[in-house]
Amino acid sequence: MPTNIQLQPLWKPGKKLTEQSNLKKYMDWLFVKKGLYFRGYHDLWDWSVTDLEDFWESLWQYFHIKSHDIYLEVLRRPKKGMIGTQWFRRSRLNYAEHVFRNKTKDHPALLFQSETQGVTKISWEELESQVAAVSTWLRQRGVRPGDRVAGVLPNIPQAVTAFLAVNAIGAVWSGCSPDFGKAGIVERLSQIEPKVLFVTDGYHYNGKTYDTTATTMELGSSLPSVKDIVMISNIDSPSKPEGIRSWEDILHLPNFGIDFEAVPFEHPIWVLYSSGTTGKPKAITHSVGGCLLEHLKILAIHQNVKPGDRYFWYSTTGWMMWNFALGSMLCGATLVLYDGSPAFPSTQVLWTLAERAKITHFGSGAAYFINCMKSGTSIPSEKLSHLETIGSTGSPLPPEVFEWIYQHVKKEVWLISLSGGTDICSAFVGGNPMEPVYPGEIQSRALGAKVEAFDENGNSVIEELGEMVITQPMPSMPIYFWNDEDNERYENSYFETYPNIWRHGDWIKITSRGSVIIYGRSDATLNRDGIRIGTSEVYSAVESLPEIKDSLVVYLEKEDGGGFMPLFVVLEENKKLTETLKEEIKNALRTQYSPRHVPDTIEAVAAIPYTINGKKMEAPIKKILMGMDPAKAVSKDTMRNPEALDGFV
Repeated sequence: MPTNIQLQPLWKPGKKLTEQSNLKKYMDWLFVKKGLYFRGYHDLWDWSVTDLEDFWESLWQYFHIKSHDIYLEVLRRPKKGMIGTQWFRRSRLNYAEHVFRNKTKDHPALLFQSETQGVTKISWEELESQVAAVSTWLRQRGVRPGDRVAGVLPNIPQAVTAFLAVNAIGAVWSGCSPDFGKAGIVERLSQIEPKVLFVTDGYHYNGKTYDTTATTMELGSSLPSVKDIVMISNIDSPSKPEGIRSWEDILHLPNFGIDFEAVPFEHPIWVLYSSGTTGKPKAITHSVGGCLLEHLKILAIHQNVKPGDRYFWYSTTGWMMWNFALGSMLCGATLVLYDGSPAFPSTQVLWTLAERAKITHFGSGAAYFINCMKSGTSIPSEKLSHLETIGSTGSPLPPEVFEWIYQHVKKEVWLISLSGGTDICSAFVGGNPMEPVYPGEIQSRALGAKVEAFDENGNSVIEELGEMVITQPMPSMPIYFWNDEDNERYENSYFETYPNIWRHGDWIKITSRGSVIIYGRSDATLNRDGIRIGTSEVYSAVESLPEIKDSLVVYLEKEDGGGFMPLFVVLEENKKLTETLKEEIKNALRTQYSPRHVPDTIEAVAAIPYTINGKKMEAPIKKILMGMDPAKAVSKDTMRNPEALDGFV
């Protein structure tokens, strides 16, 4: 946002929301049970990142965490740094067990819709029965605590069932979306050597049907560790490979309920993967206890998810937001799933789902909301009567999209922009039911997340652009990267720039109000004349023009110390990049931000390259334009649209 404009809030929390929020209930609990009084959120945050042991122990007690052993101590730090930090030593627990604490007949466990199927309900009783059957079968097949089980699945209810069954017996889950392609899937799963593979015969997307049975057979031969493959019928493919177990057969096997395996706090819960744009994707491994505590904290306190709510986040199984959304079930919410394209047959499809499924919490990647705004999607707000929050993540949400949501979606909705990532399977910064929403700003730093902005000298600054760092450990930080000897990749990924301090790779500003503005990835920062510019500012101005569909900007350093900043734009249909349009683009950047934001050249391309997780591939494109071999700069298997590289190579 231009800094010379006095911002006005788009939304303020009503007294009823604040007083009845889970955050207020937690603060009241701290006063009654601990004798701790805080004047407001910022005092609470200061305490949460200063007295780490007391804060995280208070969450353990507040959420009634069930441990099968008494913990010896809350926190044990390593001799130096954060890697190896131990939490709640000797406690033994189970994530899935905490999910099923919320079993009820009052509302369903899951709601599901796809491109080919209307809204379907799955009761808690049905889910429990299926999880019991699958977990029993896994044990019979020799799967033990610590063994890996993988799913190459669309976002269907069976994926949730499979994860809960795997977690219930103490095994480790790892998921890939079937659209990753064989090479991308093998590159990920071969690192962790799964014992069992859950797959489907295919999936539907954008009105088309994709049969994946041939790929499934190839996966079996490419992953020698796999002893059993389970096929879930999703498209009724005529191809029925031999030697593969049917999901339906497993569900009909006799079982005696779910026997939850209690595992240590630091036991691995799942392996997630970095986008891996330039090398083998990092196999990021999180702990059962860390994700349990973190998900309860962020979803209950920062998103105000309550029993009976209906929680939806548009995602594939290959994005950490799928795992994150599962956490809503810890809060007693009904998890709403959608499988298919968010724009088929139109961008209305998810908003229609929100009305039909009575969704209270609706989330998606920022790109979806940007697309809705640019395509002129019209949402009658009276049809979203149940909607309480709208969540956005994945990339910075431009200020004009904040305004569009309040003008064209729902005036009285709490817009929660959050940011974190695969690294912690949660958010470092996010929502706050006690603070207003300003355009382009994330409301607050999350409790327990000591987020700071460092200037070029490593000093913590307020109201200045800086590197986003986290200066205190959190339970949901990775326990390790799989097969990362001596934590070398782990160390290099986060602690290389500032010893013992986590550098997240985002370029941010923390305002004097305590809110946070993210300007894009710091490795893609535009450094012009010594002034660093966030790429999100460029995109905000450029993509607000009706002729522009998408854009990408990079800064190329020259040997003489200077630089060159090209801007690439994707034009709307039947539009041309005329000299007049180029001047409009430059003028928008100059007037909304500064002359430094104006590119040296503007080029039209057919498409902007994206990772599978929907992030613009700024750093790899910069490397290619600087002369790196494209094969070394980017792995096409990590891309959503590899053909987009042609316009840059």
